[in-house]
Amino acid sequence: MTTSLTPDQVLRAAPIIPTITIDNLDDAVPFARALVDGGLRVLEITLRTPVAMAAITKIAREVPDAIVGAGTVLTPEHYEAVRDSGAVFAISPGSSLELLRANAVDCPLIPGVATASELMQGLNAGFTHFKFFPAEASGGTTWLRAVQGPFAEARFCPTGGISADTAPNYLALPNVLTVGGSWMMPKDAVAARDWDRIRQLAAQATALHPAK
Repeated sequence: MTTSLTPDQVLRAAPIIPTITIDNLDDAVPFARALVDGGLRVLEITLRTPVAMAAITKIAREVPDAIVGAGTVLTPEHYEAVRDSGAVFAISPGSSLELLRANAVDCPLIPGVATASELMQGLNAGFTHFKFFPAEASGGTTWLRAVQGPFAEARFCPTGGISADTAPNYLALPNVLTVGGSWMMPKDAVAARDWDRIRQLAAQATALHPAK
């Protein structure tokens, strides 16, 4: 298990961060291994299912090359549970003041923003790395270009509605370090436990380059 990474190290560790929803705990390790073997080491396990926290713990213990974090972290209570689970980072779709104040070095928080005001709130609280969510619905690459001037120190992981076709457009921006997405984990492949297909799609995602 990797520990004590900075948000910058987390977001630079892979070009794409898969946002993973795990319904069956038995799938957690083979799912993670397929993604890591395909080159996607940074895994965001969303807290959307009853087994999510246990899945984080299991992956952290059994897939040593993975950088395992939690997504959909909504409250300080979520955050504390995530820290105890073995996650080394936490990602939130938003940025409440209570959650920002809960940030800890051993499991850094990457808060979500969708407006300039939210971004200012995060920067004023000492954050420089953010999830831009929902990216496509909130202005996409146009929004990211617009905030680059007044908020030059901010770096982003845009997530939400991004595909293999549009990801390179985001990766080409100087204030984007990585992109979050789930296109490399199609529902039919997950349902069939076709880990080899997911590994191949992860490898394709790993090979994505910024648009020219």
